[in-house]
Amino acid sequence: MAPPQRAVPRRGHLRSLSVLSVFSVFSIPAHAQSIHVTGRVLNADSSAVAGVRVVLHRVGQSQQGPLDSTRSDREGRFRFSYAPDTASFYLTSARYAGIEYFSAPLPTNPGAPRAPISLMVYDTSSRAPVEMEARHLVLTRPVEDGSRSVLDLIIVRNGGRVTRVAPDTTRGSWSVPLPRGTTGLQVRESDVSSEALRRSGDSLIIAAALAPGEKQLTLEYQVPSDRSSIELPLNRAGLPLNVLVEEPAVKVTAPGIAPADSQLIQNRSFRRWTGTVKSAGMLRLVLPGKQNGPPWLLAALVGGLAIALVAGGWYAIRSRPLLRPGV
Repeated sequence: MAPPQRAVPRRGHLRSLSVLSVFSVFSIPAHAQSIHVTGRVLNADSSAVAGVRVVLHRVGQSQQGPLDSTRSDREGRFRFSYAPDTASFYLTSARYAGIEYFSAPLPTNPGAPRAPISLMVYDTSSRAPVEMEARHLVLTRPVEDGSRSVLDLIIVRNGGRVTRVAPDTTRGSWSVPLPRGTTGLQVRESDVSSEALRRSGDSLIIAAALAPGEKQLTLEYQVPSDRSSIELPLNRAGLPLNVLVEEPAVKVTAPGIAPADSQLIQNRSFRRWTGTVKSAGMLRLVLPGKQNGPPWLLAALVGGLAIALVAGGWYAIRSRPLLRPGV
């Protein structure tokens, strides 16, 4: 039997955790009255799920872990009480069909209005449809050894009502093509744990369960100095695609994309190609010869690019509405 997997909280919840880590040092624990929260465990049809173990979690800079647990009743209901700490972040989780699902963040202000929590769980399938929602690539100029870095922002979407899982323990739940001719893999801030992402040849293997909704992956990998080009298979028409390159001499071609305004990131200019892929084909980047830049400057740039991409400041995506329970 495969070990239990986790359905990662939505990006907004992860952003909240990131914000917490920055500001919690200035927070003062609140020894106020207890907060009482109620909720229901529901499936994709908005039907109650009884007998599921629900756990209350606290996540903070100095303390984190489960605080309490209970089981949902016949109507899927559960209830928790906790003394809030403004230096902590609270949420609930429920394990269903081997997957652990998380709620939205819980309140920490005893005086704020509170609505019941809906903790959604889903059935699983190794054939649940998942597709790429958008892709954005940034190619930096080479460093002293002639190698380049690629920062790759991938948004995948499960638009159905069933969680996608791996068919067995030897394979992932889904895979994404990576540019041919690149090597290595570093996982930046993503909605999937770095332990659940690995590179196999020219593919990214996702081992984590993919619950309904969107997941954002931010990756970095390298282009060796001996490469004169890299190619990325584009398997889906209608995919929004953005490509930014720092070197003016790089040639970029793909079905459906065209040059656009340059983009300034970390005070460095990038040429940009953007558009919607018209048909399955190939993204091809033809590289010039060596134009070395200081390695420390590249490291600073990649960090800045990761922040810029995760913040979403340089692109706009119109997200399609998710299927609502019962629809």
